[in-house]
Amino acid sequence: MSGTYDAVVIGAGHNGLTCAAYLAKAGLSVLVLDTYDRVGGMCTSEELTLPHYQSDVHAIGYQFANLSSTPEELKLADHGFELIRSNPNIVHVFPDGTSNGLFATSDETCESIGKFSNRDAQTWRTIFEGYLAQKEAITASVNRPPISLGDQMAGLCSAPGGLDLYRFQLQSVRAWADEVFEAPQTKVLIGTWAAHACVAPDDGGGASLAYLFNTVIQDGGNNLVKGGMHNLPRALAAVIEAHGGRVRTSTRVKKIRVVNGTAVAVRLDSGEEIEVGRLVASSADPRHLALDLLGEDVIGGDVAAKIRRYEYGLAAMSLFLALDRPVQYTAGDMPARSPAVHCTPANFEYLGQVFLEVRSGLLPSEPFCALWNEGSIDPSRIPPGKELLKLFIAPVPYKIKGDAAGVISGTTWNEAREPFVDRLIARLERDYVPDLRQRIVAQAIQTPVDFERLVPSCYQGTVSHGSMDSYQMGAMRPIPELSGYKAPVSNVYLCGAGSHPGGGISMLPGRNSAQVIFRDLGIDFAETLAAS
Repeated sequence: MSGTYDAVVIGAGHNGLTCAAYLAKAGLSVLVLDTYDRVGGMCTSEELTLPHYQSDVHAIGYQFANLSSTPEELKLADHGFELIRSNPNIVHVFPDGTSNGLFATSDETCESIGKFSNRDAQTWRTIFEGYLAQKEAITASVNRPPISLGDQMAGLCSAPGGLDLYRFQLQSVRAWADEVFEAPQTKVLIGTWAAHACVAPDDGGGASLAYLFNTVIQDGGNNLVKGGMHNLPRALAAVIEAHGGRVRTSTRVKKIRVVNGTAVAVRLDSGEEIEVGRLVASSADPRHLALDLLGEDVIGGDVAAKIRRYEYGLAAMSLFLALDRPVQYTAGDMPARSPAVHCTPANFEYLGQVFLEVRSGLLPSEPFCALWNEGSIDPSRIPPGKELLKLFIAPVPYKIKGDAAGVISGTTWNEAREPFVDRLIARLERDYVPDLRQRIVAQAIQTPVDFERLVPSCYQGTVSHGSMDSYQMGAMRPIPELSGYKAPVSNVYLCGAGSHPGGGISMLPGRNSAQVIFRDLGIDFAETLAAS
């Protein structure tokens, strides 16, 4: 058996590294283990298309992380972490060549929205001012373990307007947008963000996701990590190592060995066992932790049955394009100055149809994607004068049952990947980027199957460690028996996106898990941070 560590953290994604960094800062001996050959999990950057074209492989936008105090608390800037904030934050382009967007200031955003509706511009100003008034409470709610359902409902019932807030939390994007906005262009500008979490226009809970995406971006920016998203986990790993911790990659954990209700070791694929002194924290997806790393004999049949019904949601894929020059959008120069560009008609029927087709197992006839202008926003990622686009395509089916357009015959991603990408590029050229294809010098495709193969926590090609449905959030995430970052083993903790507040780049699950661990170990979180 290998040497003993106070804490063994499974998974070197950004949440696992965040948790480990706080533990190391508190003086615990920490070992982080990850299957992949580099740190980052879904926060990696690689030269996927050509040499010197640095793409963010999975996560790219830095949004909800604007609510996290981790970069300041851990002094990530001292380890090469730097953000790029652009103006505009997001541009939404329409087939007729018009556009709107979120800009650096609410005045600029209101001017953009006001091109289609002055009333909507004032509504957005009111919404954003309301967010600023509630920002402290919103930030506090995601920077701590979730409160119990009972306390949550008691608070909503007693607070002025609490039941209106509860109603809003259950609303779909379409219901909320139709209620508060006038112009269809405003509705889709605000509402399309929910699709990033694979939430359809008519899914319950989509309104609150769209609200948070847009207000947080308006306030803190839709940022890119300078040099690539990998510089976030690299900085976190540097903090761990600076405090005496260790990170091992290309190391797959096969089992957490539990004796008398306590984790005593982790066993690797190689057969090596590493002794656990005090605790194990896992940023693996909840199903893998519960059923594989622990096992039904440890967690019990009831918990196993509930985690088996845990919903992971719809799959996604990405297309990476190295271009010989920057793109030209039909909507003018503004979209190319934005980190992200959404390209849809000015209605929810389009996105609704995409989700309907995908949920039927079909390749969508008019696939939706978000275009990320990686190169123009961060020239350090590309050769001079070139461009690098990342297209995040969601949702798509994990298992293909057919083609909604009746054209693509392949029913495996190996067969369908090229013709499906051709369909997407043709759609973009038709309505938004007329000469896109002739600018492409190299491309790389990652399908849902590739996602799962490269990062096992991308279960069935999903990206959030579980769907962001309202019944799988807060104290219900991932299931009540595993909420609050604690497994049914006394010293095993969850610290990944399968816990509150969910998926996306935020560092919040990792930080919150560390707070729970500190409490259980009798370590003062605030004093630990103040000691640096």
